[in-house]
Amino acid sequence: MKIVVDTNIVFSAILNSDSKIGDLLLNSGKLIDFYTAEYLRYEIGNQYDKLSKISKQSLDTIAKTEYYITKGINFISEEQIAENTWHSAYNLVKEVDLDDIAFVALSKHLKCKLWTGDSNLIRGLNKKGFMNTIITEELFAYRTNLENKLKK
Repeated sequence: MKIVVDTNIVFSAILNSDSKIGDLLLNSGKLIDFYTAEYLRYEIGNQYDKLSKISKQSLDTIAKTEYYITKGINFISEEQIAENTWHSAYNLVKEVDLDDIAFVALSKHLKCKLWTGDSNLIRGLNKKGFMNTIITEELFAYRTNLENKLKK
């Protein structure tokens, strides 16, 4: 299964790599292929001070944790996404949060679900007919089911 990961998921995992989100990103190995837009690096980089303040960790520790969390994610250049896909994504997010356009566009480009913890984004996308999102609990259940099937 391919999944596009947005910034709030990585932000949460950096803050708590022992959480379900951290577990999914770090331990889903060959069961789930994670993708994200290059824009994520920019967004997380702009949040280092906030991450440091919330976690009470040094900037160096935040950088190391970011590397650890994101090393299993495939980063895709936004240039690979067709212009018409960008237009479609813009129409979906323009009234919700333009910062999510790259993740929605990548999800459409890869024809896979967008993993987000942003309930406002999910509601806004759903109102526009974009139902291709997944939340942490659903993804965790999916992985657990796959693991159980493989054990049999």
